[in-house]
Amino acid sequence: MSLYLVFLLAVAKASRNTLQQKTEVDAGKPKLAGIIVKASWKTLPQNTKVDAKKESKLEVTIKLPRNVTIPGVIAFGDSIVDSGNNNNLRTILKCNFPPYGQDFQGKFATGRFTDGRVPSDFVAERLGIAKTIPAYLDPALKGKDLLKGINFASGGSGYDPLTAKIVRVVSLEDQLKYFQEYKEKIKAIVGEEKAKFMVENSLYLVLYNSTEYPDYLADMSSKFVKKLYGLGARRIAIFSAVPVGCLPSRRTLNGVKRKCSENLNKMALQFNAKLSPGLVALRKKSPGSKIVFVDVYDILHNMIENPKKYGFEVANRGCGTGLFEVLILCNKINPFTCKNASSHVFWDSYHPTEKAYQVIVDKLLGIYIPQLV
Repeated sequence: MSLYLVFLLAVAKASRNTLQQKTEVDAGKPKLAGIIVKASWKTLPQNTKVDAKKESKLEVTIKLPRNVTIPGVIAFGDSIVDSGNNNNLRTILKCNFPPYGQDFQGKFATGRFTDGRVPSDFVAERLGIAKTIPAYLDPALKGKDLLKGINFASGGSGYDPLTAKIVRVVSLEDQLKYFQEYKEKIKAIVGEEKAKFMVENSLYLVLYNSTEYPDYLADMSSKFVKKLYGLGARRIAIFSAVPVGCLPSRRTLNGVKRKCSENLNKMALQFNAKLSPGLVALRKKSPGSKIVFVDVYDILHNMIENPKKYGFEVANRGCGTGLFEVLILCNKINPFTCKNASSHVFWDSYHPTEKAYQVIVDKLLGIYIPQLV
């Protein structure tokens, strides 16, 4: 468990009996947990526009059958795929400041919890859709930005709405509410028929990286996918838990030798073992669905155990000291911030680097896209 997740759980336990059930929201938004406010300091836009010439040079690696179209990529989850939704929420769980984003085009700290792009961005590029998928809560978002997909993920989110409320981020349940709002917006832009086509044919990514209660969370994950299917989604890729016991923050908490926590890794595998057959059963009961369990555990574990095989030098700590830095502890005044993130599997003590995400996406897309089309 990462340091900031330890913090979340501690606060959740202390506050469970005192949490107010009503959450203050903007008058013009649905009644959701995330509270949108003006940023307390000047920040750079999380979804910086890509130069048109560079946008046309997408690194497309997946060729779809002629009769198949994937018009957009739509992401749900936590900080692994958050592309800036937390930037304007009243929460400490944000990273729209240097050195985050040091390898993003223009060196912008976009609110992505890494040095550059996140998995949903790479998936979209490899499918020839776009270089980046914008955050839904970006105040600069225009109508046309919605037509290649959208990102609802919020760092610190989870299936338990209590934790999301306490730290004022968008729970997965509330991400679904935003999705319903999004559907109405694209309908107003392109009409009902085209909007329906986009909803049914886009690729949905669900990434949530926590395994404290594997059986419970596996059940909640299946219920989430069922709701998403009920809202019109058909191509749904649900990513497995990762070897959380080998995250740099977990190693640091595990003693001087900084070994992986085998107990946490077993919990991740238990979650995966419960989730995978559950999704198979759900697919059989959901006509027209392409619900697919994507195993990320093995590839990331292999990268951590054999980093040089994948072009990395360091896998047991993040870029810098990499022992505990995450969020506000990873900042531009930290003298240990490293310049070459691409030599590391992890960016901070919890999140992989852009290069690690790219390697994972490139390894898995060719395996799983045929099952999703």
